[in-house]
Amino acid sequence: MPNGNAYNDSNRAFLQAFMARSTMTFEEAKPVLAAIFSVHESRPILPEDVTQEDFQSYISAANTAISPFDLEIRGIMHQMPKENSDGSGGRVYALVNTTSDPLTQLATTYTADEIAFVKRVLDGIFETYNTSRCEAMVITGVQAIQLAKAGSGDANRRESNGAASQSQGATAQSLSMTQAELVLKRLVEEGWFETSEKGYYSLSPRGLIELRGWLVETYNDEEESDYRASRIKFCAACKDVITVGQRCSNRNCLGRLHDICVRNFFRMQKAENCPVCKVPWPGDKYVGERAIERRT
Repeated sequence: MPNGNAYNDSNRAFLQAFMARSTMTFEEAKPVLAAIFSVHESRPILPEDVTQEDFQSYISAANTAISPFDLEIRGIMHQMPKENSDGSGGRVYALVNTTSDPLTQLATTYTADEIAFVKRVLDGIFETYNTSRCEAMVITGVQAIQLAKAGSGDANRRESNGAASQSQGATAQSLSMTQAELVLKRLVEEGWFETSEKGYYSLSPRGLIELRGWLVETYNDEEESDYRASRIKFCAACKDVITVGQRCSNRNCLGRLHDICVRNFFRMQKAENCPVCKVPWPGDKYVGERAIERRT
């Protein structure tokens, strides 16, 4: 196979294919790399012949090439992955701008009023419908559409230092219900949001990668001492943001684990105790959509 770290036309073809997509998994990359390898080696290369090492070498080479442009390909484990036949799980990679406010990127294709609506939806996901009793991290379509009106939710009441906020002007205008529905549809199509079988909207892996810093800055407050201080929480095992998984039985504890991290984490422990406060891990206290069904 070509050496992904020796930058050449194969690497350029891979980067172009990556940039044509909002995200890419290893499974999605295999046929892309197989086609590239086939051309490079002048012989058929099957997708199943592409290894994880091949993929990682091309990611590494791409990052070296795009680093001067303040871009980076970053990965995050999908919190509800489909296990691949090769056991690689559901790690998702996205192209991230490492310097600008992530919401500024949306300003290139969305109007200021649409971005204000997106921020109201994020408020709904991480504030209004994310409480200590129900750590849902999701919003229904009906709840989201209700935020089409400017002034609804908390977005217009919160001061923000982000460049995107500055571009919105003094007052955001309302969207019609139809406009709001179209924005939500675009956000899903472009990989910022995703929807569940029950119709809940949540941030996608791409959204979590690109908005991580903004989410922490916006929804966590070091000056607060209660639940509001840390609405954005992290898995104790992989350290990624957690919006789907399990939580400690103590609502004031920050102990959280992705479902996909629980098994491996406790395999290394003598007892299944909370990684933070050390009380017995319940296994039936949830973060995400399941929290709505089991409000305990």
